[in-house]
Amino acid sequence: MKQAVLNFLNKYKVYFIIIALFLVWILFFDEYNLIRMKRESHKLKNLKQEVEYLQQKIKEDRARLKALKTDTAELEKFAREEYLLKKENEDVFIIVEDD
Repeated sequence: MKQAVLNFLNKYKVYFIIIALFLVWILFFDEYNLIRMKRESHKLKNLKQEVEYLQQKIKEDRARLKALKTDTAELEKFAREEYLLKKENEDVFIIVEDD
């Protein structure tokens, strides 16, 4: 049995070497090698997650913008919180919390 395997390997040694070199080339040295494909798929996954997050953020911002355009109380609240605006004869106190 061992002799048969050795004879088989000796007979097709060149083919095994060629196939091995081809696999090494494809896996590590080709332009679209295994390492690069793995890295690119990871980037693609991250970009898809970012697209989903940004689409959700756009929806939230559109809803907030619509609320600000239609509701004056909401607009006033936004102006007070974001730009520290106030009415006449009114004092504004800013409280900063330490994390």
